[in-house]
Amino acid sequence: MNLRPDWEQVKQRYLDCWALENHDRPLVTVSSKKSKTSYPYKLKTPETIEESWLDFEYIVKSQRNGLENQYFAGEALPIYNPNLGPDIFGAILGCDISFGLQTSWCDHPVTDWSAFTPAFDKNNPWLQKIIQLTQMAVEEARGDFLVGITDIHPGMDCLVSLRGPQELCLDLYDCPEIVEEMPKRLFPVLLDFYNELEAITAKNQEGTTAWLRMWHPGKWFITSCDFNCMCSNADFRRFILPELQMETAHFDANLFHLDGPGALTQLDDLLAQPNINGIQWVPGEGNAPVSQWPQVLRKIQDAGKMLHLNARPAELPALAEILKPEGVILSLGNAPSEGDADDLVKRVTELWKAK
Repeated sequence: MNLRPDWEQVKQRYLDCWALENHDRPLVTVSSKKSKTSYPYKLKTPETIEESWLDFEYIVKSQRNGLENQYFAGEALPIYNPNLGPDIFGAILGCDISFGLQTSWCDHPVTDWSAFTPAFDKNNPWLQKIIQLTQMAVEEARGDFLVGITDIHPGMDCLVSLRGPQELCLDLYDCPEIVEEMPKRLFPVLLDFYNELEAITAKNQEGTTAWLRMWHPGKWFITSCDFNCMCSNADFRRFILPELQMETAHFDANLFHLDGPGALTQLDDLLAQPNINGIQWVPGEGNAPVSQWPQVLRKIQDAGKMLHLNARPAELPALAEILKPEGVILSLGNAPSEGDADDLVKRVTELWKAK
C-alpha cells in the first residue's frame, strides 16, 4: 500500500489487536497534513450541494488529493469510505435520499408493512450509485489506499428509514409481530448488499475496512442500532437482538457502535453476546468525554471485548490508568504536524509502558 509503506508491520498490529495480543500499547490512529504538499488533480468545486455528493469523479479525485497529502502515524490508515449517508440501506429498499452540507436524509415510503417485500433489486438507482462510486474509488486507489464498505444500517435502523421513527414506535404497539420479523427478513438483503460491495473492494486490496477506519483480513462489519435507546431491555431482546445475532454470527469480525448514555441500557446484553468482538463507545455531544466513563470502559474490557474510543490527547494519562492495552484502539484525530502526530504515538507508548 503505497501511502503506508510500512503496511506489513501495521497489518500485524491490527492482527494482534483483533486477537487481544497487543500487549505493549493500544493501537493509535492519528494523522496530520504533510509538511510538503502536492496535489495530483486540479479540481473545480461543485456548484451545488447535490453535486458535492453525486459528482463521483470529483469525489474520488479529491480523496486522492487529500490522502496524498496526509501523514499517517501509529496505525492510522489511508482510507476512503464511499458514502451517500446513513440511510443508503433504506434507499436500496425504496427510500429516496436528499442531501445537506454534511449529511443526508430520506423519506419514509412504507405506509403498510403488509405491502412491503424486502428484495435486493439490482436496478435500484441508489444501489447503482453506491456501486458506481465504490468501483470508481477502487479504480482510483490502485492499491495505494484502502476503499471501505459504505455505512450500512440494517435491522431496526433500516425500519426507521423505511417507516419513520415515530411511526415505528407506534408499530411496536400496533403490529409487534410484524416488526419482530421484519429485521430478520432484511438480513438476506444485507448480505447481498455487503457482498456486492466487498467483491468490488477486494479487487486490489486484502481484507476490508469501513467508516471506523480499521482493517481486518476477512469480512468485518460495524454493527449498530441507534434505535436501541428507544427500547426497554425486553424490547431490545425481542426486536433487535435476534437480527444482531445473525449479523455477528455471519461476519468474520465486528464492533458494535454504542452511541450515547441512553444506549448503555443494552450494554449487559451486548457484552453477553459471544460473537461481538468489541464496542465502540461514543458518549455523544454534550456528555463527558470517554475517559470519564471508567466503569463503562472497565466493564467492556472485563467482558473480554475490544474497545474503540475517540479520545482527546489530554485524556491519555487517565485512560492509561483505566485500561489494559489489549484490544484497545485510540482514535486521536488530526495533529498539528507530522512531529506532533509521532509524539502522540510515543506518548501512548510511554504511558502504557509505565503501568
